[in-house]
Amino acid sequence: MKKLILSLTVISSILTSCSIKDEETTTNSPTQVAQLGSGVITGDITANRTYTYGNYTLKGMVKVQPGATLTFEAGCTITCDKSTGENGIVVLNGGKLIANGTASSPIVFTEKSKIAGSWAGIIMYGDAPIVNSATAPAPQTSTSEDGLGIVYGGSNPAHDGGSLKYVRVEYAGQVITSNNKEHNGFSFYAVGSGTVLENLVSYMGNDDGFEFYGGTVSLKNAISYGNLDDSFDWQDGWRGQANSNWFAYQTGSGNYGMEIEAKGVNNAFWPVVSGITLKRAAGTTTEAQSEIQLDAIQFKSQGNGEYNNIIIDGYKNQTTPSALNGGAIQVRDLNTFNNQVTGGKIKITNVKITNTDNNFISGANTFTLSATSFNPASNWSTNNAATGATLTGGAWATVGTVNLLSNL
Repeated sequence: MKKLILSLTVISSILTSCSIKDEETTTNSPTQVAQLGSGVITGDITANRTYTYGNYTLKGMVKVQPGATLTFEAGCTITCDKSTGENGIVVLNGGKLIANGTASSPIVFTEKSKIAGSWAGIIMYGDAPIVNSATAPAPQTSTSEDGLGIVYGGSNPAHDGGSLKYVRVEYAGQVITSNNKEHNGFSFYAVGSGTVLENLVSYMGNDDGFEFYGGTVSLKNAISYGNLDDSFDWQDGWRGQANSNWFAYQTGSGNYGMEIEAKGVNNAFWPVVSGITLKRAAGTTTEAQSEIQLDAIQFKSQGNGEYNNIIIDGYKNQTTPSALNGGAIQVRDLNTFNNQVTGGKIKITNVKITNTDNNFISGANTFTLSATSFNPASNWSTNNAATGATLTGGAWATVGTVNLLSNL
C-alpha cells in the first residue's frame, strides 16, 4: 500500500509541477523541451525559454542573449532579493522578452524587502537610431550608463525587442554609482518601433520610472507612481511617435514629471505624446541631491517634442529642503530656448494647469519663457476641458490595497 501511495504521489507531482519550458531548436534535431518546477531564474538565457503561470525567484543579472526569447505567461510573479546582490532582467540586442499579461492577470516583477532601489528593473538594448553628437556621422552609438558597458544604437528603426503588456515593475531603480552605474524601473536603450510597450507600471523606484536612451519605440498606457527621480525621462534623441496615456503620480519625493533632453543636438526629429497627466501630491519634496529640481515638464540640452491633452497639478513652490519655485514648464538653457521653443520644435497644446504656482520657469537669466515665446503662437495653448491620460483600472494598476489610478 505504501508503494502504491508513493507511486501515485510521484505521478501527481510530475503532472502538477511542470511550469518552466526550455526550448532549443536546431536544423538537425527536433525541438527539445525540458520541464521543471517553479524555481530560480538565473544565468544567461541562450535558448528560447517559457515560464508558465507561477511564482519565481530572480537571482543575478539575467541576460537574454541574441537569438533567444524569454517568455513569461500572464499571472507570473518574479521576486528578487537585494541581499543576493545585483538583480535584473537584461535583454541584449537580438534577444527578445515576451511578457504579455492581462488587466486582471498582470506579470509582476518585485523585490522581497519592498524598498525602493533594491534591484535593476528591466533593461532592453537595441540598434535603433540615437543621436549624441552634432558632428559625428550616423549611425551613432553610445555606451550604457548602467555599469554593464553595453554599446547601443545603430540604423535599425524597426528593431524588435519583444512585447511587454500589463507588466508591473516594483521597487527598482538601483543606483550604485550616480551617472555611470544606475538603473531605472524600465530602461530602453535604442529600442526600436518593432517592440510593443503597453500598459506598464513602474512603482516606487529609486530613480526614473521610465527612461529612453534614443530609439524609436513608443509607450502606450503607462503609470509611473512614486518614483524618486523623474517619472518619465529621455535623452539621445528618442523619437517615439505613437505614445499615449501617460500618468505620473509623484509622492513623498520626486523630481520632474518629464525630463526631456537630446544631448545638446539641435535635431530635426522629436517624440509625440498625447494624453498626459502629471500630478504631485501635497508635501512632496525634491530628491536629496545637489541639483534641486521641481517642474512638471523640463526641457534642456535641445530637448523638444509635441505634447497634447495634458493635465498638470500640484507643482507648487517648495520651502524645504530648500526654497525654489514650482512650475508647469521649465526651459533650462538658452540654446534650447532659441532652437527649440522659438525655433518651433516644442509644441504643448490643450494644457490644464491647476494647483501650480508658476506656468513657466526660465532656467537661465538670459531669457524669459512665456506663452508668447512659442513659435508659432499655436504651439502653446491651454484648455480647461483637457482630460489627460485615460486609463482603465484592474489588478495591473493595483498594489496591495493601493489603487494606483485613484488620483488620476
